[in-house]
Amino acid sequence: MQRTTVITGASDGIGAAAAAKMLANPGDTLVLVGRSPEKTKAIAHELECDYFVADFTELDQVRTLAAELSTKYPRIDVLANNAGGVMGHREVTVDGHEKTFQVNHLAPFLLTTLLIEKLVADRATVINTSSAAHKVMAKFDIDDLDAVKHYSTNAAYGNAKLANIFFTKELQRRYGDHGVNAVAFHPGIVGSNFSADSAGPIKLMYSSVAKKFLLTSAEGADTLVWLATTQPGTDWTPGEYYVRRKLTKTSRQAQDPALALQLWEHSAAMVQ
Repeated sequence: MQRTTVITGASDGIGAAAAAKMLANPGDTLVLVGRSPEKTKAIAHELECDYFVADFTELDQVRTLAAELSTKYPRIDVLANNAGGVMGHREVTVDGHEKTFQVNHLAPFLLTTLLIEKLVADRATVINTSSAAHKVMAKFDIDDLDAVKHYSTNAAYGNAKLANIFFTKELQRRYGDHGVNAVAFHPGIVGSNFSADSAGPIKLMYSSVAKKFLLTSAEGADTLVWLATTQPGTDWTPGEYYVRRKLTKTSRQAQDPALALQLWEHSAAMVQ
């Protein structure tokens, strides 16, 4: 059966590398989503696959993307929510939300929920790119998701990556029995450009000097491709978190179902 795989954040880094690896499955439809028109078009043409351009700092662009995907493709078998990034100073989007939280969590939350009927019908896999940063950087406050009271680059990123895991677990709780298989993973510390807008320790860690010690984009993409091409329930457990293809413990906070439920409800209200 021909499968359709949608990968966001595919104009660079592990998204682009994962797309290249996915070409090993001839006959499948591969759909790339990126922020940069030039980069996304170039990669899509190189790989001879479909593409869409959407900037996740504007939720209306996410709504348009969801409508276009739903209209064009009869089915979606894999949705890889891979778009994200680390920001520097606190910024507020046109939608009124803190930029790190919106790009890394609210936008993929909105995209997934807008497509949920199709994802359920197609028994799709939803893959959320998280990070080990959720264990060491998060200072999660359910009442301050937009970091109005307290903001730091590290905490904003850690909170967003923790949100990815909460979203994965609550998505699985709500729709797992209806056919959706949600999973989160940490790609490792990859020498890509996703931290280009950041500042402080994170930017230093991803500097040109440090990059020689980091994973390549292809290495970081390995677990994403594995999750996208293997059998949920057999090769991996839905609702869980993986590192290097292995089931891995999250932080204790990430295992709180009440917080996951609260985040879902808050997120739904924030994207209305």
